Formats: sequence, C-alpha cells, structure tokens
Amino acid sequence: MLQLLHYYSYCCYRCNFMGSKENEEMLRSWLVLIHHFPQEPGSLRVKIWRRLQSIGAVAIKNSMYVLPLNEECREDFEWILRELTSSNAEGAILESRFVDGLNDQQIIAIFDEARNQDYSKISEEMAEFKKSLPSELLDDGAQLKDAKNRLARFRKRLIEIEKIDFFGADKREPVKKLYRELTNYVNKVSEKPEAGTEIMQAFNIEDYQSKIWVTRTNVHVDRIASAWLIRRWIDADATFKFTSDKKYSPKAQEIRFDMYEAEFTHEGDKCTFEVLIERLKLHDSALQRIGEIVHDIDLKEDKYGHEETTGIAYLLSGIAAGIDDDELRIKRGEAMFDDLYQFSQKQAE
Repeated sequence: MLQLLHYYSYCCYRCNFMGSKENEEMLRSWLVLIHHFPQEPGSLRVKIWRRLQSIGAVAIKNSMYVLPLNEECREDFEWILRELTSSNAEGAILESRFVDGLNDQQIIAIFDEARNQDYSKISEEMAEFKKSLPSELLDDGAQLKDAKNRLARFRKRLIEIEKIDFFGADKREPVKKLYRELTNYVNKVSEKPEAGTEIMQAFNIEDYQSKIWVTRTNVHVDRIASAWLIRRWIDADATFKFTSDKKYSPKAQEIRFDMYEAEFTHEGDKCTFEVLIERLKLHDSALQRIGEIVHDIDLKEDKYGHEETTGIAYLLSGIAAGIDDDELRIKRGEAMFDDLYQFSQKQAE
C-alpha cells in the first residue's frame, strides 16, 4: 500500500498542483484509476485489463487509467476498484486535471486513437465480408441466414464501440457509412422482386385534409407512428377514430389506415408509415429514416439496423404498457416522434 500511496501522491502533484490558477480553470476534469497488483495471480491482471478495455479506459502510464468525468464512468471505475480490493489488490480513484506533462488534447488523442483502431478492425472485417457476398441473389437458406447474422454481429460491435467513443473519433462516421452500405447491399441481393411489382401510385395530399382517420384499437408501433405522421405532415386538423371491427366500412370523410383493406396499410414489405410517405410524396430524409426504424420494429426485422431502433421500441412498448386510452397513446407518441425527428434530421445531414 505504501508504494501505491507514493505513486498516488506523485500523480496528484503532476495532475492537480502545477500550473497557474487561471490555466487550471480552463482545464477538463478526468477520472483516474491507479492500481497495484500483488505478484500473483496473473489471471487477475488479465481480467482487470479486459474490464478496462470494455469500458473504454486508456492507459497514460503503467497502472494508471483515465476516463472522462461523468457519473457512468465513475460507476465503471468504482466497480473495477471493488474487484481489485476484493482480490487483495490495491487501487484508488482520482478526480484530476492535467496541467503539466500531458494536456487535455493529448489525452483525447489517446482515446481517439484507441477507438480508431477498433473502427479500423471492424471496417476491415466488413470489407472482407462484402467481398465474400455474391453479386446476385442470395438463396433463401443458410447463406442468407449467415449474412444477416453477420450483419447483426457487426451492428452489436459498432454499438459497443460507439458507447465508449467519448470524443467522436475520425473513423466513426466512415465505418457507420460502410455498415449502412453493407446492410443495403445484403438487402438488395436477398430480396426477390414480386411479379408485377410497380411503383406505388402517388396520391394528392390536398384530398386528405380535415378527415377522420380510422384505425384499430389498442394502437402500438405502426399506428402510433402513422398517427404522428398524419397529424404533423398530412392533415393538421385530423381526428382519430378507433374500432375493433376488422372489416370496418368507412363513412363519409373517413380514411382508414393500418387495418384490413384500408386506404393506407401495409403493401408488400412496407409498413403503413412507409406507405403513407411514398403515396403522399413526403420527400424528407429524416422521415425516411424514421420510416426505416418503424419498419424494423413493426416487422421485427433488422433490415436497416439504425442504432436507436431498440431504444425507440422500448419507449413505444412503455407507452402501450402504461396507457390504455388510444388517443392518449398517440399524444404521448407525438412528443417522442417530434424529438426523434429532430435527431433524425441531424443524422441525415
């Protein structure tokens, strides 16, 4: 313990007590984990090293790891410290600023380099995977299943890397673009066109104003999203009506959506939200992205693989679980989709 305390004191001096007060006020604060292992066992070193890698910590000196100062990172370090002390190792967590030796930009560069290495590795693997794919249609058996499983694994790894990419490394966006291209390519070579498939007929949006929009009761994913789309983008004065009659016949001024023989419902592999966008010519990249998210949730697919899809699915499930009234579900969903649209606009830039 004495050796660790001497090292701790040295690091505190270098991190916190050198430089002018004015400079210190402009510096970023960091979390620093210092640890010291007993000579044995070596397995503990490997275990802790892997844990540090998994949370995105970087080494700036032997046995000295750094993370940005926030509550999640603090909790990560605290769990590792608990592992250390419960295994007869020693450790301490510092909240520090670097004013001499290393500076903030150099530390950020270390983080970015670590994440760029992660991105490079997965980028190379995706490029090799694409080379292995045929230029023509994938069969419906093991080959197609393997391709989609590989895509799912790539997506999972990308999410894991992005979670610890604290400062937006340079290779982040290029590898995300490559993933989207690869996903689109797999979808392209795995989809059989239906006989007689034609481009959807476009409708005139002016014909759908001040209408009563009818859908099934117990609204969930596609119906909540479509109701938001209708009210925000198609018919600002829309009112909604809910029915349990699967073969409901519309009355005057009523338009059915996402139900049996509705004016707007699933067509081919497209969900109702996507059909509304296409038929009413809502050419907006953010809406397109939201449509892809709704598609994957509603059809239980991973066709587009946007990283926020799982979170949106949980939020929609929470709305459905906590609210029985369909109109209130739609109103709660509208607030969520308003925020998602703002986010999707930035992602589409």
